[in-house]
Amino acid sequence: MIAKLQKNRSAPGRARWATGLIFALAAWAAQAQTAAPLVLDVQGKIGKTTDASHHTYHFTEAQLLALPVHSITTSTTWTPRSTFTGPLLADILKTVGAYGTQLEFHTFDDYTYTVPVSDGNRYGVVVAYSMNGQRLKISDFGPLFLIYPRDAYPTEITGALGDSKFVWQIKALIVK
Repeated sequence: MIAKLQKNRSAPGRARWATGLIFALAAWAAQAQTAAPLVLDVQGKIGKTTDASHHTYHFTEAQLLALPVHSITTSTTWTPRSTFTGPLLADILKTVGAYGTQLEFHTFDDYTYTVPVSDGNRYGVVVAYSMNGQRLKISDFGPLFLIYPRDAYPTEITGALGDSKFVWQIKALIVK
């Protein structure tokens, strides 16, 4: 009888603990799905590094936010006309002393795409960390989203080739 009572007494306790664990894991998973650190690793043909052993310049959130802020108001295939804010791609490349001609972007979802370095100056490309004043999350193109002024160049930045230049969920780039 005592064993039966103890078993019954512990079952609700275990159920509450398991329910709490499930809720905690769900909250953590939701946070992981939407939040990513605002950092950027740059490698390749660069003259300055923060980690010489890995030939990498690691931008922290503070360093990215300290770069001059620029905005592009444009539409994309995935968003209505919005204002995207962040540093110029050219300012990031200047900070690391980039001397290559191509930029290979790497994303959190393992997508890779290459754009010419010259796009940065030609179009004033922004590496956006916010859209309409809200910080970008993984679930909405963040933490970093490569933005071209599509509306200002409707005949040049159009179609599948133009769309492919809008790289989101950026975590790193390699200067080639």
